[in-house]
Amino acid sequence: MNNFKITWTVEEKEAPVLLRDYLKTKQISKAALTDIKFHGGALFVNKDEVTVRTLLKSGDEVTVCFPPETKSESMEAEDISINIEFEDEHFLVVNKLAGMPTIPSLYQPKGSLAAAVLFYYQEKGIPGTFHAVNRLDKDTSGIVLIAKHRFAHSLMSKQQINKSIKRGYIAFVHGKIKNQEGTIDAPIGRNPDSIIERMVREDGQHSITHYEKIDYLPDHDFSVVRLKLETGRTHQIRVHMASIGHPLLGDDLYGGSLDLINRQALHSERTIFTHPFTGEQIKLEVSCPTDMKDLWQ
Repeated sequence: MNNFKITWTVEEKEAPVLLRDYLKTKQISKAALTDIKFHGGALFVNKDEVTVRTLLKSGDEVTVCFPPETKSESMEAEDISINIEFEDEHFLVVNKLAGMPTIPSLYQPKGSLAAAVLFYYQEKGIPGTFHAVNRLDKDTSGIVLIAKHRFAHSLMSKQQINKSIKRGYIAFVHGKIKNQEGTIDAPIGRNPDSIIERMVREDGQHSITHYEKIDYLPDHDFSVVRLKLETGRTHQIRVHMASIGHPLLGDDLYGGSLDLINRQALHSERTIFTHPFTGEQIKLEVSCPTDMKDLWQ
């Protein structure tokens, strides 16, 4: 069985306990158990297949074999290299290049990060499909966190809801920002005149962006800012910075100029999250790509 598996050993302080109650402490929900039961998964205790009514004792080895994963028909593997910053049996963290969509779309069906990761999985014999914990716009570079299986993705989704995944961005914006730091608290919704563009509007979704100015380049009149998001709306940084009169360089959708760079000057440079299986705090940082470095220097 080539399904993804997780194994735990029951500790003395945990026993005796029914398997279903033990799995609840491992954050495996009733819905996940139903999925396991009816869609090709299995539960094992000491390598014997069992049901959730099994009584566990100290030292028992519990293995959850999750149902096989099938990739979306819209996603095809492509031989595209990826820059891996972190990998274990549960997660893959990639430094995405600018110009690469996270997932394929009607407008760009080829060349996506999803296609590249699926090819990598095939080469390495990893039985998974593409589960992006976060997504970046096509022309935004930087860190994308990917779960290798549905259970890991569901645990990270809970961390996102609890706002315990921290992400930091760096951006170049037009003009000299007056304040050294600030917070933009403005709701974001769709622009009714566009299928792509977002805008600040009263009936939009609650959105908060914190920024800190770290440099100003007077020769080209742009500021370098670091940003942290409390919410994760589509185009949030781009919309918020444009709303205070400082659109991103290269972001012509929201009023930025293409004179210095031909894509929005935005890079996801940092992420911090707690590994849900080991409890370890994972901190990753990737520097700006060449086009932004050259501008800054």
